[in-house]
Amino acid sequence: MVIAGGSDVLIKIREGKLADSRLVSIHGLREELEGVTLLENGDIAVGPLTTFRGVTGSEIIQERVSVLGEATDLAGGPQLRAVGTIGGNVCNGVTSADSASTLMALDVRMHLRGPAGWRIVPISQWYQGVGKVDLGPAELLCRIVIQKENYDGWSGHYIKYAQRNAMDIATLGVSCLVRLSADKRICEDVRLAFGVAAPTPIRARTAEEGVRGLPVSEAAARLGSLALEDVSPRTSWRASREFRLQLIRELSGRALLEAARKGGAQL
Repeated sequence: MVIAGGSDVLIKIREGKLADSRLVSIHGLREELEGVTLLENGDIAVGPLTTFRGVTGSEIIQERVSVLGEATDLAGGPQLRAVGTIGGNVCNGVTSADSASTLMALDVRMHLRGPAGWRIVPISQWYQGVGKVDLGPAELLCRIVIQKENYDGWSGHYIKYAQRNAMDIATLGVSCLVRLSADKRICEDVRLAFGVAAPTPIRARTAEEGVRGLPVSEAAARLGSLALEDVSPRTSWRASREFRLQLIRELSGRALLEAARKGGAQL
């Protein structure tokens, strides 16, 4: 079992869930696996050992993909953000991971390395089920790549609904990206992704297609209802299925409106 920040693994060990596992620390690989880099082709590479605080504080993220910094800044509390890593957040395969829905909306690529060499997995194929990801037993996530065409010209916003403002798991997470027309009135393209709306983080592609080409206000009014066709939330001790559906209906439009404002729309 690979350990990076340990904020998830150590808890599982304490609960007895990984009693027979042996830990392999990758702290010695920080030089290769930590940090945010702007590549020559304009893509952004995020090292899996980059902490939540490191992602949020990166000038590259702040200037080009601020929505990802928003998401990582809402993970847990200050202590967790100082040690928890974005790599661990996506490798544990949970639908409530704060970075997951934004990474889904950004359509990132997971660059893995193992005995057979390099392998690239689109995040749309990464999540295989509850707590399961497409990572082989001898493979290591080496970087998360945000392609230039998936952030350049887009603006975004992330909303986390939780019972507390800090140190809490999301009841629902929604991330919305929008690419506006030159006059900032039309949604030329929209991406909408959720956490805790299904067994894995998901894109709401029916909703995306349904509002493409609409004026911003009209798109925001329709987005939440359309998204209900894409999701399958469950009832848990945190919230009922019905409450999560209501959150999806309400927060989708809010996220789109705020993303559009950040992109220059006058609303």
